[in-house]
Amino acid sequence: MNSKNLKISVLLITRNEEKHIKEVIENVDFGDEIIIIDSLSTDKTTNIINTFKNVKLISRPFKNFTDQRNFAIKQATNNWILFIDADERIPKKLKDEILETVKFNNNINAYMFRRRFFFNKKLIKYSGLQSDTTYRLFKKGYAFYDEDKIVHERLVVKGKSAILKNHMNHYCFTTYENYKQKMILYAGLKARELYNNGKRANWLHFIVRPAYKFLTNYIFRLGFLDGKEGLGICYLSAYGVWYRYSELKRLGTLPKL
Repeated sequence: MNSKNLKISVLLITRNEEKHIKEVIENVDFGDEIIIIDSLSTDKTTNIINTFKNVKLISRPFKNFTDQRNFAIKQATNNWILFIDADERIPKKLKDEILETVKFNNNINAYMFRRRFFFNKKLIKYSGLQSDTTYRLFKKGYAFYDEDKIVHERLVVKGKSAILKNHMNHYCFTTYENYKQKMILYAGLKARELYNNGKRANWLHFIVRPAYKFLTNYIFRLGFLDGKEGLGICYLSAYGVWYRYSELKRLGTLPKL
């Protein structure tokens, strides 16, 4: 087997990730190349990246997540791609599983990872997050991100896919304000996606959908068992739904070009 077929290109897209960037680069140092596409960070992110001689940094304006991820894929030179976000970490058991998977893979072209979510250092076991999976490992040329989905990106896979056994850690919640800003960013992009697809907001979107989101995650998906952190996460998830349709309504009032 060609040794290149066993090599991994690690890809990240970043903006203002000075709190995470050093640790995540060190975490994925088993990759054969590390490529970071940075969206013109204004903090110390790029300064920290430049201290790592084994990392290729490309600065590129941000259009949307899908556009940035597909651009990153094109930069990879190896057969396997490992996509990771700056606030994600790969524990040793998952690292070993990744390396074994690449070495002995047969006809599977993409793998999903299970994720554990943390609020600071507290594991969030419920709140709608307990069944989260996402594609993170795939063969170049067999997967790309759907350009119609500009947020909560959807990977289109040619051929078979599977789920790895071990979990990735996701440290996406540091403060409630930080998480709120993430919800606003994602909701704004989702609103734009809906608007581009001809969707418009109505009163049900502002009342029924946020309420449904909160009740589903807090009651039926046991968010109350995560304590005050669960309450905050479920509330902000519902707020993100409300903000999405508020932004969709605003877009509908803008003059057409």
